Amino acid sequence: MGLFVWLYLRELFTTVLSQKLLESLRAYYKAYRTKVWLFEGQHGGQYTLESLRNVFRAAKEKAGVRTKATPHTLRHSFATHLLEQGTDLRYIQTLLGHRSSKTTEIYTHVTSYALDKIISPLDNL
Repeated sequence: MGLFVWLYLRELFTTVLSQKLLESLRAYYKAYRTKVWLFEGQHGGQYTLESLRNVFRAAKEKAGVRTKATPHTLRHSFATHLLEQGTDLRYIQTLLGHRSSKTTEIYTHVTSYALDKIISPLDNL
């Protein structure tokens, strides 16, 4: 796993980039040799928001996912999985690019899975 930094609307963002994803992205780039954007539309250029939604919807159908979800749901799931793995909320805040920790707390919810992992400090006495 490595860090990935990008510029968006004049702000720098940092997130994690898995080795598996990096290998897939390299293979994709070798196959398609895009010019400006990593993922370009059929006629070149940036994907539209509607195109992204259509790609996401098709991927959901192909995977058999029936629950309501949007591309933004992936962001929420990413934060939730990090939290469940024990990642500190401050690191999640940085990875999501939130200025306020309150914003990050909205994205991350406590699950019963995470609650089951908590050990009472009294058990260590």
